Amino acid sequence: MSLADERRRARERALALLYEAETKGCTGTELLDRLPVPADEFADGLVRAVDEHQEQIDGLMSAFSKGWTLSRMPALDRAALRMGTAELLTRPDVPTAVVLNEVVELATRFSTDDSGRFVNGLLAKIATQVRPG
Repeated sequence: MSLADERRRARERALALLYEAETKGCTGTELLDRLPVPADEFADGLVRAVDEHQEQIDGLMSAFSKGWTLSRMPALDRAALRMGTAELLTRPDVPTAVVLNEVVELATRFSTDDSGRFVNGLLAKIATQVRPG
């Protein structure tokens, strides 16, 4: 399996874990620490990065989501946006376009009909702030 395929799977796993943590009312890190089989390193890193940078991530999402509060967003979109923003903030080795493409693909596959466009627009705005140029 290629690195791209491994990371695609890891992002999908991280998204599922972040969504599960939110629905259970715990942090992603708490959920990771309770898993019977540990998540792979990339997924684990994304989930922990969301927790470590939660305040900054939510601030960016709020600042750029005109007319949308975080609580109004579908939970899966919120989890995808948090994960994508965390990756933009903490993984400079991953190109911006790759982060956007992967997160939008996940939102399109697993959330509402409009989620792909919504996540793409918001995450692209966030990317210009956290990765200028």
